[in-house]
Amino acid sequence: MVKYKIDVFAVMKEKGFNQTRIQHENLLPKQTIANIKAGKSITLETLNKICLMCRLQPGDVIEVIPTDEEKIKYF
Repeated sequence: MVKYKIDVFAVMKEKGFNQTRIQHENLLPKQTIANIKAGKSITLETLNKICLMCRLQPGDVIEVIPTDEEKIKYF
C-alpha cells in the first residue's frame, strides 16, 4: 500500500501552487485532486508532476507500507 509522507497540497501551496492555480492552469485533473485528498493511489505521471512542482523526489512524497495480505504474499 502506498501512503503519502507529506501533505501534498500544503507543500504545493508553499511553492506557489494553490488550489485555484492548480485548477485554473489545469495542472492536475479534478479527479486526481480528489484521489490525493482521499489518500488513494496516483499515476507515475501525477507523481512526477507533484515532484516537479514541490521540488522533491518520489521518496519524499510517498512510502510503501505493506498490508498484512501483501506481507503474506510477497515476503
